[in-house]
Amino acid sequence: MGILDKAKDKAEQLIGEAKEKIGQMTGNESLENAGKRDQLAGEVKEAGHDLRDKAAGAVDDLKDELSDDK
Repeated sequence: MGILDKAKDKAEQLIGEAKEKIGQMTGNESLENAGKRDQLAGEVKEAGHDLRDKAAGAVDDLKDELSDDK
């Protein structure tokens, strides 16, 4: 699930980047701003998924450590 989530996040960022550039080239400030929002949303989601993955890894490490102590 993590890989698919990360791919979706990257795709959202790339789409946002394209929107922003098209908005800049055409003078469409609304499209440019929408692109910036899409990029930021993708970055925030990616960061959230990274944190979730790190937390899951830390929990697994702790479980392993506690199992080894018994």
